[in-house]
Amino acid sequence: MKILLTGAAGFTGLFFKSAAEAAGHQVLALQADLTNKVSVTTELLQAAPDAVVHLAAISFVGHSDPEAFYRVNLIGTHNLLSALAQTAPNLECVLLVSSANIYGNANKGVLHESQTPAPENDYAVSKLAMEHMAKLWLSKLPIVTVRPFNYTGVGQSDQFLLPKIVSHFKRKEKHIELGNLDVWRDFSDVRAVVAAYLGLIKAKPIGQVFNVCSGQATSLHQVLSMVEELAGYAIEVVVNPAFVRPNEVKELIGSADRLKTVMPHWQTIPLRETLAWMLEAP
Repeated sequence: MKILLTGAAGFTGLFFKSAAEAAGHQVLALQADLTNKVSVTTELLQAAPDAVVHLAAISFVGHSDPEAFYRVNLIGTHNLLSALAQTAPNLECVLLVSSANIYGNANKGVLHESQTPAPENDYAVSKLAMEHMAKLWLSKLPIVTVRPFNYTGVGQSDQFLLPKIVSHFKRKEKHIELGNLDVWRDFSDVRAVVAAYLGLIKAKPIGQVFNVCSGQATSLHQVLSMVEELAGYAIEVVVNPAFVRPNEVKELIGSADRLKTVMPHWQTIPLRETLAWMLEAP
């Protein structure tokens, strides 16, 4: 299968490209700026992909330019879908990556895809808007949408929480400044996430939305304890008020039941194993 990949140079993109090529697929990295519709259309005329995996996005919630979320995540995706509808009539699947952040501060419990969205920040609003916009193209494009929960792995930027923690331990720092410690997250391994994406473009459950998650919640305190045990020493944690987000989502736990009905053999990777991989990486 010839797969067009946006965001190929990013954290997830590098892992997806490697996994897809190992599975025998040809991966074409989109070079055009998604905010430039003409450039996107011109490049797609030459690509003729069988499938598209759309990873490109502004994904750091604390990004300094809120408007960028909408330019890239919403308008950029619109440009991509519009160009695909014009240039790729034989597409088998378009995988759009949304985010579990659209659920916001939902009530405690496991979140299913039927949960009413309640976004709490511009990143989440831009992703929910992208989902609604994409529905306008369902009659023309074979779209599948995923809502990944938090995930991590080797190579993720230190501006994200778990890589920041791991990097402090790798440098043998004595203390670390963090924000709100009273948060619970459903953490996955990037390798499991890209395996889910590959499985979905193969299965082609067109028009459906899928959580991609482990189904288990881990508190930040538990993460710190795991890394301390793996690294063999304890670190002093300092809560910096500047790092505490006013609209922090306190708890995100997802259900992967729907995903497993399509991919019954898909498996998550234990967080401890992921953290050990990150700690041991050069």
